[in-house]
Amino acid sequence: MTVRDSQQTQILVIGGGPGGSTAAAMLAREGFDVTLVERDAFPRYHIGESLLPSVLDFLDMSGAREKVEAYGFQRKPGGHIEWGKQQWDLYFNELTGNHTYSFQVVRSEFDKILLDHAESQGVKVMQCVEVQKIHFDTADKRRPYAATVSRVGEADQRWDILFDYLVDASGRAGIMANRYLRNRTYHDAFKNVAVWGYWKNTNRLPEPKEGAIATVSIPHGWIWAIPLHDGTMSVGVVMHKDSFKKKHGRQELEEIYRETLAESPTVSALVAPGQRISELKVETDYSYASNEFAGPGYFLVGDAACFLDPLLSTGVHLAMLSAMLTAVSITATLRNDVAPQEATEFYENSFRCAYMRLLVFLTAFYHQYDGKESIFWVARRLTTHDVPENNIKLAFTTLMSGVEDLLDVREGAEAVTRDLVLQEMSQRVAENLRIRQDKAAMTAVYDSRLKQDNASFFGKVEGLDAIARTPENAVGGLYVTTSPRLGLARVS
Repeated sequence: MTVRDSQQTQILVIGGGPGGSTAAAMLAREGFDVTLVERDAFPRYHIGESLLPSVLDFLDMSGAREKVEAYGFQRKPGGHIEWGKQQWDLYFNELTGNHTYSFQVVRSEFDKILLDHAESQGVKVMQCVEVQKIHFDTADKRRPYAATVSRVGEADQRWDILFDYLVDASGRAGIMANRYLRNRTYHDAFKNVAVWGYWKNTNRLPEPKEGAIATVSIPHGWIWAIPLHDGTMSVGVVMHKDSFKKKHGRQELEEIYRETLAESPTVSALVAPGQRISELKVETDYSYASNEFAGPGYFLVGDAACFLDPLLSTGVHLAMLSAMLTAVSITATLRNDVAPQEATEFYENSFRCAYMRLLVFLTAFYHQYDGKESIFWVARRLTTHDVPENNIKLAFTTLMSGVEDLLDVREGAEAVTRDLVLQEMSQRVAENLRIRQDKAAMTAVYDSRLKQDNASFFGKVEGLDAIARTPENAVGGLYVTTSPRLGLARVS
């Protein structure tokens, strides 16, 4: 084995996806020495094409927005939803004026834009370099301080990279969570399977929702259809693992996919003139969370920390939100604005709150389906294993009235608290959908106060407002600042 001289960097980022690239770019823009290692050569394929409007905020903060806007991705005005017997068209500009659109992206192209942007900001980017081993401090066995890396396909050529902070954005591979911490927990309520492929020459939804994602429920699952700027359409089906196994025991994958798409008249009409141009892809057991998102000297970002069922298109949102939280936490520590342990706790609690709210939101949306088919019924069974009581309290006491009082009065009433939060979230989702169903009535009746209340509530669930940005919603006495520089401020 040939060993090269060790390299030194302040911050080592593992993974060049949206989470890793965004964290690296933000940190480099603050003047820090950042090295990013990525196992693959970009562009490379990745699923997760439909973005939430919140992504625009993070692109602004990293400086990449202009490049993404100029690329020509399909604009996404909202979503078309058919859920059981109900149907809605949800537009981003209906209830809030923050962001009125998002994008449907070809992830290989989107991710390359972000990685190239990180490099343009001063990040040392090394592609086709994989991590062989993480080394931990002998005095503090939980603190990583170096990584042994090698060129892909050249394992005999290795070298060490020493660092002060590690950002693990290694995706589902989860180098820290799976190899060392071994703290990843899969959600019992969302043990689902996704099967998808890409089509050309399809129909599209009529204007003004031509660029919208179509989300359509079917017995035992749901389908997505995402139009892309290159003329293709991503079409996938999600079903519970048990239903998939039962079907796969007697049917080929191709037959399951075709038969499932045929259950939706809307999706059938979209793909009727088209041809599938890709092999079918399958993912399973993709809803999980690590028991710890951060520790001494390290932060888990995006899919390396957690992932949710794709129904709400939260993958890139969570990746970039956690990247921003990582950047402000490391920045505040290196500038001695806060103690390392304070920054770690701020990241852990802030990211956990954001994730937990989306998990309950996802469950509440499944609740809108009136039926006992497996995927919808199983999703109702959030357990203490999925939603610990202390996380519920942290995530929802500032969002929903009654949670704090209930916890104070009913010591240890985890199930009661969980049910209260889920009931409140379900009512909010139902109200939001009901109002949006009749556009004329929404314009005539839905007054500004209710609009603001609704927008504020869901802004704290799925937008930038999900994290502490003012002294009033500080976490542990700390909140995020972006001006005059990125970091954390303390409540005076």
